[in-house]
Amino acid sequence: MFELRLLAPENRVETLSDALEALDALSVSLEDADAQTPAEQALFGEPGMPPPKEGWLRSRVVALFGTRAAAEEAATLLQAQDFFQGCGVAGIENVPAQDWVRLTQSQFAPVEITPEFWIVPTWHEPPGQATQVIRLDPGLAFGTGTHPTTRMCLRWIAQHPQAGRRVLDYGCGSGILAIGAAKFGATDIDAVDIDEAAVRATEANARANEVALVAGLPDRAQGRYQTVLANILASPLKVLAPLLCAHVAPGGSLVLAGILERQVDELKQAYAPYAALEVGDAEEGWVLMTARL
Repeated sequence: MFELRLLAPENRVETLSDALEALDALSVSLEDADAQTPAEQALFGEPGMPPPKEGWLRSRVVALFGTRAAAEEAATLLQAQDFFQGCGVAGIENVPAQDWVRLTQSQFAPVEITPEFWIVPTWHEPPGQATQVIRLDPGLAFGTGTHPTTRMCLRWIAQHPQAGRRVLDYGCGSGILAIGAAKFGATDIDAVDIDEAAVRATEANARANEVALVAGLPDRAQGRYQTVLANILASPLKVLAPLLCAHVAPGGSLVLAGILERQVDELKQAYAPYAALEVGDAEEGWVLMTARL
């Protein structure tokens, strides 16, 4: 395999990427050409906020080809195009053969929730001290246990008996919270998401973990639940305040995550007509907020 490495200003990146795909590049990836230099600029803002800009000032465009000849031909053809003005060829490099599957898997290790409760990818053996395990591989749907918000929700589940409880996982992503509730005894679980891919991922992950739940779109959520979990982001959580609280049974628990520390007061204010939210956990600038109704 050979990498064709190009430099492109922000306004040429999309056209250049499309041209590389038309030239049968096996893959095209983008990097900040000014990363780790004084010229580096942030591309992503806070969660839930629009990005400060659409692209990096200069991007490194990396295209993978099967042979050096194909990479060289692509470079020659691109340099002859009008749209290549302002771009440059940074070089062609040989990519050593690797076991890409094994390399990717090596980046994902078991995740500790509590000393006894772990999330373990299928290619790893559970740690010896694990008495409760969720088997979950990284996928398209959000929620693999690597993010603090997911870990805090799962830690709350592990610390609060769920035996026989009716549970709602609202915005289920991978279904990890619903699966966690099932592992700790919940018997009537609805997992809902606006993304049909998340619903399918939840169903598949539930089967892999041999737990029973029902996944579907948000209208699947019906009636009241002893536990309502929602790991989304602050803005949708504020909008959903009346709906989520209406789903909590008297004496039940509302558990919210996806909230930055600086957003605590606005969440308390949004939920004040329905519930008294309090911070239940904090990790890496994120908080878990809970209420009893």
